[in-house]
Amino acid sequence: MYQYNQIINRTNAPNTATDTPQPATPLTPEVIVDQLRGIRNQIAEVTPLDAQQRAFVRHRILASNEIMQASINAIGASPIVANAVGQAEDVRGLHEESNRWTAVEDELRGLFNGIAGANLIRRQRLSVIAAQTFAISKQLVKDPANAQLVPHVEEIKRLKSFPRHKKAPQAPGTPSPNTPASGPQHG
Repeated sequence: MYQYNQIINRTNAPNTATDTPQPATPLTPEVIVDQLRGIRNQIAEVTPLDAQQRAFVRHRILASNEIMQASINAIGASPIVANAVGQAEDVRGLHEESNRWTAVEDELRGLFNGIAGANLIRRQRLSVIAAQTFAISKQLVKDPANAQLVPHVEEIKRLKSFPRHKKAPQAPGTPSPNTPASGPQHG
């Protein structure tokens, strides 16, 4: 029976080289940056706009998709309009291309948000490790055997005394430390 089970397991076991998907090798940030720059160089039109320019252009977009489609139809229906603003097929192509690039925008936005979220989690983990390190080191320097930690603890204390970061936003409804708590005051 033992040999039978071994044979069955061998014949039913997937061939790991061909049947089982192999995990992808994780890319390094540097490789991803190089690949993104390569992709950017292959795209015909990449036009970075600052926030003010984006707001101006968005404000200038006057037509919804329905209005745009009706306008394209009007171009196709009148040679005079077509001559004045351009051929209907060229406008249809531009409209279609614009719609197709929104899929790229969505994918890139999703990728960006995922990478930014993962990096934020990394920074949060590092922050917790730094706080733990400081707390443990402060306790250890009380023992003269750990005197090598004293300059490190003093440096962390010095750096923490500088107001470098904005305070984290509070949850709605949470009183700030400077706001007296509501409720009956005793005293």
